[in-house]
Amino acid sequence: MAGFRRKIGELFELQQKEGWSGISQFFAQTRRNQRAKKLYRKWVRLYDTMTDESRQKILREIENLSDRPLFSIVMPVYNVEERWLRLAIESVLRQLYQHWEFCIADDDSSQPHVRRVLEEYAARDKRIKIVFRPQNGHISAASNSALELATGDFVVLLDHDDELSEDALFRVAAELNIHPEADMIYSDEDVIDQQGIRQEPKFKPDWSPDFFYSLNLVTHLSVYRASILRKIRGFKLGFEGSQDYDLALRVMEQIPANQIRHIPRILYHWRAIPGSVALGAEEKQYAHERARNALRSHFERTGVNAEVTSGFKHLHRTIYRLPAEKPLASLILHFHDGDEKQLQNTVENVLLKTDYTNFELIIVSPHHQEINVDDSRVRVVKKNTAKAAELCNFGATEAKGEILVFLQNGLRAIKPDWLCELASHARREEIGAAGAKLLFSNGTIRSGGIVFGIHGLFGHAHRHFTETSTGHLVRAQLIQNFSAVSGACLAVQKKKFIEINGFDEKNFAANLFSADLCLRLLARGYRIIWTPFAEMIQLSDSLTETASSAAPLEIADFKKRWKDVIANDPFYNTNLTLISEDFAVAVPVRNSEIL
Repeated sequence: MAGFRRKIGELFELQQKEGWSGISQFFAQTRRNQRAKKLYRKWVRLYDTMTDESRQKILREIENLSDRPLFSIVMPVYNVEERWLRLAIESVLRQLYQHWEFCIADDDSSQPHVRRVLEEYAARDKRIKIVFRPQNGHISAASNSALELATGDFVVLLDHDDELSEDALFRVAAELNIHPEADMIYSDEDVIDQQGIRQEPKFKPDWSPDFFYSLNLVTHLSVYRASILRKIRGFKLGFEGSQDYDLALRVMEQIPANQIRHIPRILYHWRAIPGSVALGAEEKQYAHERARNALRSHFERTGVNAEVTSGFKHLHRTIYRLPAEKPLASLILHFHDGDEKQLQNTVENVLLKTDYTNFELIIVSPHHQEINVDDSRVRVVKKNTAKAAELCNFGATEAKGEILVFLQNGLRAIKPDWLCELASHARREEIGAAGAKLLFSNGTIRSGGIVFGIHGLFGHAHRHFTETSTGHLVRAQLIQNFSAVSGACLAVQKKKFIEINGFDEKNFAANLFSADLCLRLLARGYRIIWTPFAEMIQLSDSLTETASSAAPLEIADFKKRWKDVIANDPFYNTNLTLISEDFAVAVPVRNSEIL
């Protein structure tokens, strides 16, 4: 009854704040969540439930592995309920890949069943090694005690109340046979409740450093080359609650990004019980600030001038500091037809709603445009073409700034720091382009980043979700990497724009030119970043807004040039659908390698 009254109070508060449209969007999101939960149960039943046939297939594949690394499964234990401890241990014993050792450290548990259960299993299997710590030192110290027992090639982390899937170690071994250079491996995961029901799948992208700075992308299942863990001396005390985040940050400092591998399979089941973060982020509030401390330490070690603060709810936001004398930003607004009043409004909004003062605004048009503003930063240049890519390229040649920001007519900034946010990312040497969060006029998401493969070409992440929706893996609210961002509001350093010869006005003169630009920057080794902290309402259609807006010839050329990323976008999990933009699980399955 108390929960019902609380929910009514929350709805009343929402109605007061956002009106009836907010209530409508709330119920739409609730229905979406219910559909997702039902769909995942179906997916588990059809595609992720082990059968005797699938077990035999895996056993045959194990026999054919050319390399069979020894895995040291490390598990700290402290006063866990007997039933969860047994399930965790049994999940290791059930592994189809048997070349493992189980390194367990009990952190001076006061409950007598813990020692009894551990000694029982150690007597049953000689691969189980146990150390009983004489005093409680908390999870980092206990994990290090377990690490001291490890003799394997790779270390696998397991919490004392969670479970591995039967094929977890096999999938990691198979990945290492394909990519023997890998030093750090992570998988997808889900949550398992006290009744054993699986839910809340976390279908992750491939390695996305900027997403990792927003939350612990790696978490479970995580696997590390043992020699690297010895080099960095294991877990660091003082980060308890986020010790695994700190560990991953210190490992990634030691290795190139291409040695971090992602296995797009659910290999780990995270137990949702009281006291576990799997049940709710509020269960361990202290862990979130320790995570931010881990990030601060990482940036300090790597010489990055950044501030780490709370972002969306308990998660993280990294703000890259701009120099005291901000670099000149050239805002390039192309206009060849459409609503001239809207153009006037766009210009006025930029001038009034931008606290980054060192910018110029260049309006590029085939016509003589009259802009009724008295501001020396605004100028109009004429280019005799109606092709958007040509107008943008011409605007770039006229620009004097270090940073180019391409804008679509009809944009309206929500907060004045939008340009500071985009510029701070665009000037980072590792970033190719930075894009904003675009909203429809009703406040729902228009573009949360571009995902290739959806609708046969591309789609926009979390399109039509509410502005405050978390989206899949909270991706609608966190800084992260995509293969491309919308050209309606896109920032890039001028030197990088010149490096790749700007927009391809020959093949994609009218459409797809910004997506192509992002992919060419990505191919050069730069990252594409999307940030929800630069928000724009987009009143008019972007020329790159939908795949259906492009001409057939342009679509054919784009598919030919970028067939690999369309077939498998690294920032969109292969277990997710290609028929919608809501990150729903794919049923029927599109990953042919799945069970």
